[in-house]
Amino acid sequence: MNHDAPMKHDDEQRDPQGRYVTFRLPSHPRSVGRAREVLHTRIGLPGDPGETAALLLSELVTNALRHGSPPGREIAVTLYHAEGLLRVEVEDAGDRLPRPRVPGTDDECGRGLALVAALADDWGVAPRRGPGKRVWALLKVPGGGTRG
Repeated sequence: MNHDAPMKHDDEQRDPQGRYVTFRLPSHPRSVGRAREVLHTRIGLPGDPGETAALLLSELVTNALRHGSPPGREIAVTLYHAEGLLRVEVEDAGDRLPRPRVPGTDDECGRGLALVAALADDWGVAPRRGPGKRVWALLKVPGGGTRG
């Protein structure tokens, strides 16, 4: 698979009302940036809400890639924007549930879920069809609906 190629949206799914977009990403570090690209082009939240949404999405995708997605498996992302709320969902095939931890002062990792808990209005974990889980975060945002 060519990870340098522009992201194709062939497998992207959207509802006719433009409330959500779902897409799959390979288990590769560049997928974090590609997920943010879809967030910016399809949801397009300006200012602080957009930056917060991008950070939440980055943390959830990074966690799925590092801890949840077995090698060679894709992750799925759904961005649902309606009625002043943005729901970010990231699905992976791993059975290991995320849990916040208290990192040491010198640790370079381990703060992602604490960040999600601090920035999101709510977050959690749910089962998905097949193996794995869906980790989601909810953020109050202006507007309601995705772009083109």
